Amino acid sequence: MSVRKMILGSTLGIAAAAALVAAYAVIPRPADLRAFDPAEMARLETAMWRDYYDKRYAALFYHLYESTRTQFGFSPLRSLQIALGAAGAARTFQPTRSRPEADAALPALVGYYRDFASAAPVAFDAHEAARLELDWWQARREAADPRDYGLTIARVTALTYGRSADDSGIRQFGIARAEAMAFRDARGEAIAEADWAGIENRLGEAYRSLKASVGR
Repeated sequence: MSVRKMILGSTLGIAAAAALVAAYAVIPRPADLRAFDPAEMARLETAMWRDYYDKRYAALFYHLYESTRTQFGFSPLRSLQIALGAAGAARTFQPTRSRPEADAALPALVGYYRDFASAAPVAFDAHEAARLELDWWQARREAADPRDYGLTIARVTALTYGRSADDSGIRQFGIARAEAMAFRDARGEAIAEADWAGIENRLGEAYRSLKASVGR
């Protein structure tokens, strides 16, 4: 075999491999927001909270990507888009100090919910979901009662799953998740590994409640 043929064969092999990788990344998958494992979602969300408060944005992006890819079944490319939108919204919101300033995070949140919409059981309004999401982010920052902004979390969840916000499992999910956040906020800089383990347990209970209401 001539050198030229060897080079040509190698080039074609690399091109074929690249094409397969590209196809793997972009081919749509049958993603489903109901197809999550509660314990794994609790683990990933706990990791994301730690990333956010430590301002480890690269790690936050990675855990967002992992949750979207492994728990909901999105393609690698769509998971990348969703993770970028969520991480971008969190990073934009973090330094703000008022609701008008926080509104700068809305475009990223709208994009995030639009990307998520294809995996939802029913169509929903991405603008409304983003607005409600930002509502509870700001309410939490203003030290509102977790049961109050927990109900807003339940409204976002109900919207994206096509359920009633009065569904007991969804209400329980929203409030339990908010109470886990309030516990983290109360611990502040004194938070320890045992506290994070407790938060993960609380989130596990919240996601089991959600799974019971919307799961497959």
